Formats: sequence, structure tokens, C-alpha cells
Amino acid sequence: MNNNSNQQSHFYHIYPLGFCGAPGRNDFFSPPVNRFREITAWIPQMQKLGINALYLGPVFESSSHGYDTADYYWPDRRLGSKEDFTTLCQALKQAGIQTVVDGVFHHVGRDFWAFRDVKENKQNSAYIDWFQNVDFSGNSPHNDGFSYGNWEGHWELAKLNLQNPDVINHLLGAVESWIRDFDIEGIRLDVAYLLNRAFLQKLSRFTKAIKPDFFLLGEVIHGDYNEFFHCGLDAVTNYEAYKGLYSAHNDRNLFEAAHSLERQFGHRGLYQNKRLYNFVDNHDVNRIASMLSDPADLHTTHILLYTMPGIPAIYYGSEWALTGRRDAHSDHQLRPSAQEIKREPKNHELENTIIRLADLKKQWSALQWGGYENLVVKSTQFAFKRFTADQEIIIAINIESDAKTLAIATKSQTNGTYRDILNPGHEFRSIQGTLRLPVDGHWGRIMVKI
Repeated sequence: MNNNSNQQSHFYHIYPLGFCGAPGRNDFFSPPVNRFREITAWIPQMQKLGINALYLGPVFESSSHGYDTADYYWPDRRLGSKEDFTTLCQALKQAGIQTVVDGVFHHVGRDFWAFRDVKENKQNSAYIDWFQNVDFSGNSPHNDGFSYGNWEGHWELAKLNLQNPDVINHLLGAVESWIRDFDIEGIRLDVAYLLNRAFLQKLSRFTKAIKPDFFLLGEVIHGDYNEFFHCGLDAVTNYEAYKGLYSAHNDRNLFEAAHSLERQFGHRGLYQNKRLYNFVDNHDVNRIASMLSDPADLHTTHILLYTMPGIPAIYYGSEWALTGRRDAHSDHQLRPSAQEIKREPKNHELENTIIRLADLKKQWSALQWGGYENLVVKSTQFAFKRFTADQEIIIAINIESDAKTLAIATKSQTNGTYRDILNPGHEFRSIQGTLRLPVDGHWGRIMVKI
């Protein structure tokens, strides 16, 4: 993925263990079962949506949910063999879809071979220094006879020592094998905000030496995203905008979304010319259709997703407004199987909106990497501009039920004509620097100056 292709990328996100209907636990002795074929069968749906990049959640051999890695060098046997994953990657490439996999490098599961060695051999293990804060004067809830660093109090996830050269070499060797064996195009770095910064820099240099366009996406929840760009990452998850996209709709307060976008991408924006990975839901948060108070807001939410700066991503099934909430005991509702999805009712109106928006994102360079400027901000209406040297596009949304007319200052006293590329057949004239734009309820316009 080069810089321009990343800006033009349209991601689909699949959590494979759930999507493929894999068993909840790995027994580590059963032969691989090719469940990757469920993803292969889904390729036509991805193509229908205009997808050209697939982010696959954990595929390394693991104990249960995938983020508890047991072996970095093999696909999870519950999903298939190396040959099965090769077949999937080749099918995706033939369909024009690049493969990005989850890299879980902050921690491993208790079944990871080096951690098992520490459990078995205690102070005599050669791998004690592979993990952080191993202390034989303490104990764990599993009564191991020692305590150890973990991820946010989850003792099933042992924290790796990313300052140990042997650990680094083991991880980099695994990354190289996945690039060489499967020709993957990138890695999404789980909990990148907790990863050793020197490790991130080394990983960036290492991967780009093998494949100059290799794409590193960091999962960052909060803080200054620039810190991670400085470490060599190509994109960062945009959790700040994610929150604003749904809460601005629910609170009927589009000022929230406008403020966030201006702060990130405006004239003095923190992330001008930086690539942020934009989403409205994923495998860790409630489905957008369950978060919005009014289902009619799904359309304007996605208009913003596709027209704001950055890389849009769709979580599998959400193109049909699939619902799902996490509960105290399980994430299953967020991570259903393909077979379960096929039985669910589908919102094809939303799917058609996404298809249209994806096509417009692909066609117009101003929507891909153009500048950003707020034009009109009200509680229930919002208009902004995307622009390059030779394109000017005005996006307007209205989240009220009734149609509203926005008076938009075009900052040009010359009269001009704007064509609506979202609603073909509609044109409007700006008169003496003002474009009066009627916008239907729960809908929007995407206007190109001609």
C-alpha cells in the first residue's frame, strides 16, 4: 500500500473466530479445520461494497478469543492450515483486496510455549526474561507460584518484555514469515498505545525493508496520535471521531462532531495530512445500529464516515444495520458467525447508501485526501468542505425529520454551480457568495462545484 492507495483504501473488518463459527476453545491437538473458506465465500459481498482492504482480527494460533496467542508462526487450527490461509489470501488478492492481520505483540496467552516453560521450570526456565515483572515471591490467581505483568489485570494475558532482543527477534521473525508465506499487506497493532515505542520504530523499519508499502495501523484509544506517526505507523484508529459520530446524533448536537473534525483536520488541525482509520463500530464496541437512538440516523452517520478525511471501515454485517451489544459475560453478539448473519433481517437501504458513498470516495480525490473546512454548524445541520487545488466539494447533512435549507457561504463572490453527486439530477447556484441548499430530513447532499 503506497501513500495514495492508503488514502483511497476502503476497509472491511472481520473477526474471524466469530465470523467463521470456530469453537470457543483450542484443544491444540485436533487437525486444522478449513473455516477460512467462510471468508472466501464472503468476497463477493466485500466487492459489492467496493472494499479493497480487509482487516482480519487475530489469526495466530491462540487459546480462545485470539488475543491470547499460543504460537505466532501458525494460523489458528480452528480456522485452518497454512495452505488454507494461503488460498484465502490469494483469493482476496485476485479480487483486488489487500490483507491486513491483527498483530498481538503486547501480550500472549498462558498456552504460549515460552510461558508454559516458565510455569513448568520456574526459576530454572530460560524464558523468564521474555515476560515483564516475573516475581517468584508472589503468586497469580492460577497458583503458578509466581506473579507476572499482564494486560489490564487479565491474568490470562502475560505481558511480553519488548526490550528483550530474543523476544523482538522472535516477533520480527514471525512478521517476516507472514509477509513471505502469505504476502500480507499490513498489520493492525493491538493495543499499540501500550507497546514499547522503540519496538514500534524497529517494526516499522523492519517491515518496510521487506515491503516498502507495508501498512502499520495502530490501535490507539486516546492521547496524541502524532506520537505513533513519529514511531513509523501509517495510520491510527480514530476513536475520538468514533465517539462523536454517534453521540452527536443521539444528543442532537452536531457541534460535537464538527468540533472534533475541525480539531483533527481543519486549518490548524492536529492530524492534517495524516491517515486516521475511521469506523462507527468494531469487535470491541456495540454495533452502530444499537448505539443510535434513531435508526434513521444511520444514513447521515455513514455520510460523515465516508466524507470526513481518513480511511473508512465497515465492520462485517453492519452494512445491513445488524444490531449487537456486549454484555458482562460475552462478546458474542458483537462477533456473530456468517451463518447467523444470513438469518438476520437486513437493511438494504443502508447497504445501498454505503455502496454509493464508497463509489464517490473512490471517484473524487477531494474526498480521499483533500483539505477540510467547517462551513455551517448547527445542532441538527452541518456542512463542511473538502478541497484540492482543482476540486471543491461541499457536504451537508440534516438530522431532523423535516427538510431544512442551509445558507452556506462559499467565500467567493463569483456565482457558481454545484452538482449533487449523492442525489443525481440536482444542481444549485451560489449567488453572491451564498449557496442556499435544501436538504431532506435524515439525509444529506454532496455537492461538487462545476
